Amino acid sequence: MKAIHIHQFGGPEVLHYEDAPCPVPDAGEVLIRVHAAGVNPVDWKIREGRLQGRITHHLPLTLGWDVAGIIEQLGAAVSQFKVGDAVYARPDMARDGAYAEYIVVRASEVALKPESLDFIHAAAVPLSALTAWQSLFDAGKLEQGQRVLIHAGAGGVGHYAIQLAHWKSAHVITTTSARNADFVRALGAAEAIDYTGTRFEDAVRDVDMVFDTVGGEVQQRSWQTLKKDGILVSILALTVPEEAPQQGWRSAYVFVQPNAAQLTRMAELIDAGKVKPVVGNVFPLHEASKAHTALQSGHTRGKIVLRVVD
Repeated sequence: MKAIHIHQFGGPEVLHYEDAPCPVPDAGEVLIRVHAAGVNPVDWKIREGRLQGRITHHLPLTLGWDVAGIIEQLGAAVSQFKVGDAVYARPDMARDGAYAEYIVVRASEVALKPESLDFIHAAAVPLSALTAWQSLFDAGKLEQGQRVLIHAGAGGVGHYAIQLAHWKSAHVITTTSARNADFVRALGAAEAIDYTGTRFEDAVRDVDMVFDTVGGEVQQRSWQTLKKDGILVSILALTVPEEAPQQGWRSAYVFVQPNAAQLTRMAELIDAGKVKPVVGNVFPLHEASKAHTALQSGHTRGKIVLRVVD
């Protein structure tokens, strides 16, 4: 098969399109013919070697932990799927990923893809949508009527977070550029703050939850927007201010985990028209380096996806 390999850590130029042996599923696993693979920030961070302390990888490595495709072969003891099923998954990041024509995934990490989506849009769902779900609901316990500030609402994770929070009947405030204001409002944001012209902490106060997808200075400025006993949930490194205990501020760090049950629920919401993936750019598999360059520009609306099957 063809696959994108990295043989060393570095920039987009280390992504090589080359021949690779086709994997074979063991017991409890399925072989998926990859139709499309999502591209996520974690991909370039692993490519640059930033997560070696968290995830052990052996080179050469295939990146990509958003996959949509068709089951080609079943390993022993797999009974919940059949050959030919259209599926999607967020596979284990410690294993080779989906920038390839085939991938082996544990059956426990796989769900039937939303019937209403093609493979390109289905591949844009798992990692980002699970990140939003696990951050808002598992960590943040977001409830109806609460006020939530979601940073970078037009991004890959942010655009799911807005839709899920809106589905939960929360009051959604988001930061975005002026050009994406109408876009995020259409997704369900009640308030859109143009971060290029307004300091969000001057415009927002007393939120129940901040969902931080940016980190750094933005995270530090976010604490003052929380109400007493509010929570800041981040998918990046957390720095908790000294006054947090006296304010009752809580915090949580989320590193997305595979969850087939949540993907099944997500498929139901998508097929019911409650959540819609947004794909900003599509690249062929052999142009993975261009996809990474586009992603790292930081100005993509929605998700970037690699097309593996035309």
